[in-house]
Amino acid sequence: MSTENLSKINLLLQSQPQGVVFTSSWMAENGYSFELQRQYRKSNWFESIGTGAMVRTGDQVTIEGALLALQRQLELNVHIGGKSALGIHGKAHYLHLHQQKMILFGPLRETLPKWFVNYEGWKGKFTFIQTDFLPTGLGVVDFNYNGYMIRISSPLRSIMECLYLAPKEQSLIECYEILEGLNNLRPQHVQELLERCSSVKVKRLFLYMADKVNHNWFKYLQYDKVDLGKGKRSIVPNGIYNAKYQITVPKELERNEKGI
Repeated sequence: MSTENLSKINLLLQSQPQGVVFTSSWMAENGYSFELQRQYRKSNWFESIGTGAMVRTGDQVTIEGALLALQRQLELNVHIGGKSALGIHGKAHYLHLHQQKMILFGPLRETLPKWFVNYEGWKGKFTFIQTDFLPTGLGVVDFNYNGYMIRISSPLRSIMECLYLAPKEQSLIECYEILEGLNNLRPQHVQELLERCSSVKVKRLFLYMADKVNHNWFKYLQYDKVDLGKGKRSIVPNGIYNAKYQITVPKELERNEKGI
């Protein structure tokens, strides 16, 4: 390999941290043609992990490194959310994250590439939720996680994502316990997400729980600007009806102030 090509490959290797996936399309956009990529694999600089993706030969690729490639190279709007993000923020200490699948959220119009879905290193270790109940990027923050600056939900967006998954995939009691710990939310941020949230279920549940918890930020919310829809909503079967928010919730949550 010529000195020029060695310099070029060194620049490429230095452009990404260890454990990060290199996507073929991103490399091509940055001056590394598909033919040159084939030469790199043939010369054992890289090895393929699926169509359109490769890693440094011998590198231990991680799901966080792959997620960074999705976000920064492919510019997908996928992010860590729900309980996974809350655990990263330290807002759900009792959650055993290593025993659970990583929860990823993304908009309806975007899908994950096959190399990410099928890679054996993390296949079956994540759940991907596609939804537009909140605007793309709203309440999503950059966070240094395991050495990678990746995008994850803020605690506020995370609890709303948990409520979106409740009660089928997320315990409402657990949601309430998490919200009890979110005492420093900014009311203007809460107001914005509530106003721009399209899920009536999420908005009613959030306000119902926030009302019970009664953190200081709650009193600053302007309910008249939040569309809560019309009519009664049964969230769980055989629950208790709350007339103020017109929802049927678990008996243990309605009867006990602490929800336990």
